[in-house]
Amino acid sequence: MGIINVTPDSFSDGGLYLSTQQAIAHARNLIDEGADILDIGGESTRPGSQQVSTEEELKRVIPVLEALADTGIPISIDTSKPEVMKHAIAAGAFMINDVNALRSPGALEAVAQSDHVQLCLMHMQGTPQTMQANPQYHNIVDEVKDFLHQRIQAAAAAGISQDRLVIDPGFGFGKTLHHNFTLLNQLDQLTTLGVPLLAGLSRKSMLGAITGNNVDHRIHESIAAALLAVTKGAKIVRVHDVKVSKEALAIYNAMKNCAAQEINLTASNRN
Repeated sequence: MGIINVTPDSFSDGGLYLSTQQAIAHARNLIDEGADILDIGGESTRPGSQQVSTEEELKRVIPVLEALADTGIPISIDTSKPEVMKHAIAAGAFMINDVNALRSPGALEAVAQSDHVQLCLMHMQGTPQTMQANPQYHNIVDEVKDFLHQRIQAAAAAGISQDRLVIDPGFGFGKTLHHNFTLLNQLDQLTTLGVPLLAGLSRKSMLGAITGNNVDHRIHESIAAALLAVTKGAKIVRVHDVKVSKEALAIYNAMKNCAAQEINLTASNRN
């Protein structure tokens, strides 16, 4: 999943793709690099970020979504606003990616009737404005898992089938460095919830805290984190650097396929 921030203040690349033309050009470049899904966001959710109006968010994302309709690439809209969800779905969005896990009033209702649209439910403690003030957990993995299970149940109660859902543990959203790496280490525990798992680790401060690199120089650690997430069960990785991530995953998948072929060959010889 390639990231397109149509914002002035995202933690990485904020302002680089704020104009519709810049965002469209970046999207087409990510497609050329091999993106399977594009995730367009019109409101930053970095720690301490400020909300924008519904009108401004629509102004940022809908023209980009409409311009990419002929690419054949599924488009995800990163939003927590029900009105933006409705307009995005009407404009052809494939997925709604909500950091608030459809908890905003009217959000479940906004997406429930569009049975072709996928929905990503993310865990976040607090809000983007407050989430990193002093996040606390008794057991980070259990609490994230319980929250996501509850949101899956809430979606079911609203008539949303489970095959439309994706879950995201929300790395960096109301979590300390220790919380983030504990969650990454035990990410496979979330796969028992029975829906595909998305991991968004690209360029995040948790990576820079380990290597000391600033946000513009975290490509290697981002690739490592994406690969680790996939080995722990992630089916989608949300990344800024599509080409290099795709190439790294190609090596991992080649290894897995080779191992599977060897197992099948051994089983065949025994028969």
